[in-house]
Amino acid sequence: MIRYGLIGYPLEHSFSRDYFTKKFKRERINAVYNNFPVKSLDKLPGILKEYPDLAGLNVTLPYKSSIIKYLDDIEPRAMKAGAVNVISISGEGRKKTLCGYNTDIDGFILSLKPLLNTDIEFALVLGTGGASKAVQAGLDEMGIAYIVVSRDSSKADMTYLDLTGDLIKKCGLLINATPLGMFPETDKAPDIPYDSLGSKCILFDLVYNPERSLFLRLGKERGCHVKNGLEMLFIQAEKAWDIWKE
Repeated sequence: MIRYGLIGYPLEHSFSRDYFTKKFKRERINAVYNNFPVKSLDKLPGILKEYPDLAGLNVTLPYKSSIIKYLDDIEPRAMKAGAVNVISISGEGRKKTLCGYNTDIDGFILSLKPLLNTDIEFALVLGTGGASKAVQAGLDEMGIAYIVVSRDSSKADMTYLDLTGDLIKKCGLLINATPLGMFPETDKAPDIPYDSLGSKCILFDLVYNPERSLFLRLGKERGCHVKNGLEMLFIQAEKAWDIWKE
C-alpha cells in the first residue's frame, strides 16, 4: 500500500484527507492518506523515517514557502512563485528525494478564467503568504497586473490603510489569499472599503469553508461576481495526483 499525506498546522478542517480518501475508495486505489499536523517543519525528517511508504505530500498553511529548504529539487514554476503545495517522494531507505511543485497555480488559473469576461485593468491580491504567491504567479501567467496588499508594508506594495475607495472602484478583480473568514472564524473579512465595490468587480476568495465567506457576501450585496476556492482545491488536488502517479 502506498501512503500520501498533508503537512501543515492546524489541520482539523483540512480538505485533502477527505478528498483523497474518498477518491482512493471510489477508484479502488490501494493507498491511504494521513494528516501530519506539525508545529514545526523540524518534524519532517522524523515523519519520513516513521513512514517509509510515504510517496507524496500536500503542503498547506503555514509551510508553503518554508518547506522549500527541505527539498532536493523544485520545479521552475514553484521556484518562481516561491511556494510549494505538492511534494513527490522517491527513493529507498535514507536516500529519499523530495521534489516540490505548485499545483495551486493551475488551480487558480483554471478556476478564475471562466469569470474573466471583461478587461481587467489590475487586480488586488490580499495577503502575502504561500497561497498569495501562487495567485501572483497565476496572474503573471495570465498577463494581469496586480497590487499586493498586506498589514505589513515591508511585504507588499501597500497596506490596508492605503486602500482608497477610488482604487477599489478602478480594480476589476479582488482576491482574498488570506485565511480571514475561514471556519470557525466566519465573522472576519479583509479590511477594505466594501462600499466602493461596483457590479463589474470580481471577488475571488481562496477560502472555501464556509461556502460563501463574509468577504464574498459583502461583495455579492454590492452586485459583484463572486467565487470561492473550492473548485481551485479540486483542480490542484487532481494535478497533485497526476504528479504522484507518474
